[in-house]
Amino acid sequence: MVTSKIPHATAKRLPIYYRYLHFLSDAGKQRISSTELADAVKVDSATIRRDFSYFGALGKRGYGYDVDSLLAFFKKTLNQDQLTNVALIGVGNLGHALLNYNFHQSNNVRISAAFDINQDITGTIQSSVPVYDMADMKEQLTVQQIEIVILTVPSSVAQQVTNELVEVGIKGILNFTPLRITVPNTVRVQNVDLTNELQTLIYFLNKFGDEEENLLD
Repeated sequence: MVTSKIPHATAKRLPIYYRYLHFLSDAGKQRISSTELADAVKVDSATIRRDFSYFGALGKRGYGYDVDSLLAFFKKTLNQDQLTNVALIGVGNLGHALLNYNFHQSNNVRISAAFDINQDITGTIQSSVPVYDMADMKEQLTVQQIEIVILTVPSSVAQQVTNELVEVGIKGILNFTPLRITVPNTVRVQNVDLTNELQTLIYFLNKFGDEEENLLD
C-alpha cells in the first residue's frame, strides 16, 4: 500500500529507476537485486530499499525484484500509460532546444503547444509544435486543457506570465528562469537553474576534485 507522503528526494529518483527497469526488461532481464540496481543507477542499495519500502513489499528476500512486475508498478505510479500534454511558454534559444528535444525518450510527455511574442514564428509549426501568440495563451491553455507548462521567458516578465497562468488553472510549472516566481499553494513549481547547477559543479570540482568520494550525490 502506498504511503501518502513520499519524500521529495525519493520522488525525484523514481523516474531513474523506471528508465533503467525499462532497459532491463527490453534486454530480457527477469529479476534484479537492490545491489545490482544500485550499481547501475549509482544510488546505494540501502536508499533503494528505503525508497521502495514507501510503496509496500515490492520484492522478496533472497529473490530480489521481478523486473517486469516492478516496471509495471512504476509505470502506473508515474502515469507512464497516460499521455500528458504540456505547453512551452517562450520560444527563445532554450525554448527551441526544448522543442527539438520534446521528450523523445518519454512515451507519456509531449509539448503540444508553444507561445511567444515573436511574430516571425507565431502562427508557424516549429519541430512539429504549433507556436501561438502570447495574446492567445490563456484561451489556448483552457481549450487544450493543459495544466503543466515549461517557462522559459525573460526574467523581467516571468512573474507577470506566471500570474496569467495561475488565472487559467495551471497546476505545475517547470521554471527555467532565474526568477523565483510566486504562486499560490495550489500550484507546484520546479525550478531549473542551469547556471546555478553549473556553478555548483565547478565549485565542488575545484574544492573536492581530488577526493574519491562523489560529494555531489
